[in-house]
Amino acid sequence: MSNPGEQDITPIESIGQLAGLLADGGKPRERWRIGTEHEKFGFVLPAAAGPERAPWMPPPYAPDGIGEILTDLNRQDGGGRWEAIEDKGRLIGLKGIGSERGGSVSLEPAGQFELSGAPLASLHDTGHEMARHFEAIRPITRSLGIGFAPLGFHPLARRADMPWMPKSRYAIMRNYMPKVGTLGLDMMTRTCTVQVNLDFASETDMLRKLRVSLALQPVATALFANSPFYEGKPNGLLSNRAHVWTDTDNVRSGMPLAFFDPSFGFEAYVEWLLDVPMYFIVRDGQILDVAGRSFRAWMKGERQDGLEGLVPTVGDFEDHLTTAFTDVRLKRFLEMRGADAGSPEMMLAQSALWVGLLYDDAALTAADALVREQGWADYVALRAAVPRQGLDAPWAGGTARDLAARMVAIATDGLRARAVTDNNGRDESHLLAPLQAIVTGAPTQAEYWLERYHGVWQGDVTRIFAEAAV
Repeated sequence: MSNPGEQDITPIESIGQLAGLLADGGKPRERWRIGTEHEKFGFVLPAAAGPERAPWMPPPYAPDGIGEILTDLNRQDGGGRWEAIEDKGRLIGLKGIGSERGGSVSLEPAGQFELSGAPLASLHDTGHEMARHFEAIRPITRSLGIGFAPLGFHPLARRADMPWMPKSRYAIMRNYMPKVGTLGLDMMTRTCTVQVNLDFASETDMLRKLRVSLALQPVATALFANSPFYEGKPNGLLSNRAHVWTDTDNVRSGMPLAFFDPSFGFEAYVEWLLDVPMYFIVRDGQILDVAGRSFRAWMKGERQDGLEGLVPTVGDFEDHLTTAFTDVRLKRFLEMRGADAGSPEMMLAQSALWVGLLYDDAALTAADALVREQGWADYVALRAAVPRQGLDAPWAGGTARDLAARMVAIATDGLRARAVTDNNGRDESHLLAPLQAIVTGAPTQAEYWLERYHGVWQGDVTRIFAEAAV
């Protein structure tokens, strides 16, 4: 969501109208793009620590914190690069201006700093965008005594240690989350992810891509596991972030079996989403708390507290779309949401994996056939196993590593078939090198950090910040 109040005020007339909003996302292949979003934790450098700023802990919004990074970033290039996004007069994000600045910078609830990348034609472009982003923020963060580390779950801080950003939406969620799960506040404050947003051509194409990517999302969770620590120590998990999602708000999360129904499509998704409880609506530039209310009942005109006399609009539904947290989320595109944040190479590999699987016809056909070898319930069970067992989770007489190897091989072929080369003549498949190493036995990021913790770190988890910093 951008500035509160900037929304489509067209009244909702039918389910078909809402399904049409999603269908409008369909694009011909030549217009398919890649949008990568990645988050990272800020931490206070020891040299800048003080009474109100403990070393390695997350910085506040202000003073000299996350809000100042946004302000200084907005000043770059004479202030003509970004459009400021504010909430009650406080800067909470930046939206890129112009076709070359189609991305945005935003804040997650505890100040996790997110780049929502522009829709780009190639993974090479994605890599350049990521590098430019880190180059832009480094001088600012160093001047403030702050570093950034992309990790799936905060390795040190307790929930009470995490700051809260001044975003009205997050205040509503903070109040509501404990009512629907035990780990929602951890999801908000102590996790970071990387996701890639990909296009579809039609409802049929969307459904095929959704089923393949949703079924295989647990394998991505295992491949990109990067959160083995909890409050300074290992706790037996490889992805604490993925574990958190098992009890955040399961009505709106996970891998709904309805998505695998043969009749599933845009209208069925709308029907599912209308039964996901609401969080908020925007009126007169203000975000109103309607958490727990029913969008379906609102459309029917039934009385609900906080919605009296208000007519649901297309903009309300578009905001509601952003409150579904399934492992693959459908908007006017598909969002892959199963991976921990990680090193720049791994975050780029995450985008490469899904582009390779979904953007080439032969690769998608092969991935679809791979998925159909097992029942949908098997993938749901795999999702429950991988936070702890990772690629060693049992699968079809072997392990998830076997399935991951087949995925990476298909994605490699898919990227080679795209034949999109960089200035050195390399196609995009070389970006899968970290995954090719892992499926042949190299440690995942989580396993690597555990080796460091039990070895050269001698049990000092704070060493991760310097080594993971970007």
